[in-house]
Amino acid sequence: MKLVKVDHLCKTYGTGEAQVEALKNASFTLEKGEFAAVIGESGSGKSTLLNCIGGLDTPTSGKVWLNGQDLFSMSEEKRTVFRRRNIGFVFQSFQLIPELNVEQNIIFPLLLDYKKPEREKVEELLEVLGLKDRRNHLPCQLSGGQQQRVAIGRALITRPVLVLADEPTGNLDSNSSKDVMELLHQASRRYQQTILMITHNQNLISSVDHVFRVHDGVLSDLGGAYI
Repeated sequence: MKLVKVDHLCKTYGTGEAQVEALKNASFTLEKGEFAAVIGESGSGKSTLLNCIGGLDTPTSGKVWLNGQDLFSMSEEKRTVFRRRNIGFVFQSFQLIPELNVEQNIIFPLLLDYKKPEREKVEELLEVLGLKDRRNHLPCQLSGGQQQRVAIGRALITRPVLVLADEPTGNLDSNSSKDVMELLHQASRRYQQTILMITHNQNLISSVDHVFRVHDGVLSDLGGAYI
């Protein structure tokens, strides 16, 4: 089942001599439960691609469909609600709320949507993340790897169909990076969630299902089983 369809996506910044084509006619699809990665150097356009797919940025032209819904035919308000309920984000900089503890940070997206957290699901997620004994800790009391686990929990709590991970191991050591990759794989396998991760670290992509490369705004399909 095609969960994500990106069709001739273009994004241009600036005008005249300052014009930059960040994305040039990017097209691809992702299946339900697929774990895909986009590799590329800094400034190649991979973050722009992720932000457009997530509805955080508006493309200059082209289409993005998620679960059969045309993301940019929606009003901004409707797209915000749709994004909150269907897409989870994992950022390199964690972006946790410093005043909230681990459990509160994880359930925050549900509260934004006026939903009551299901205790069973929260406990299951804390168990999977290895954070049960840290549930009452504040972000400042956690290691970088633990903070990123909280960020992954926050992305997964709504059981989104798509998880977008922007350099999720960029601020972590090698051991924490392995833990984060394993958690993302678990999300793909256990909850049948589609994962799209961008990274410049080619060591992380040997075990993903599909790899794309972005270079100077042009997307190339490198296929599966990439080593």
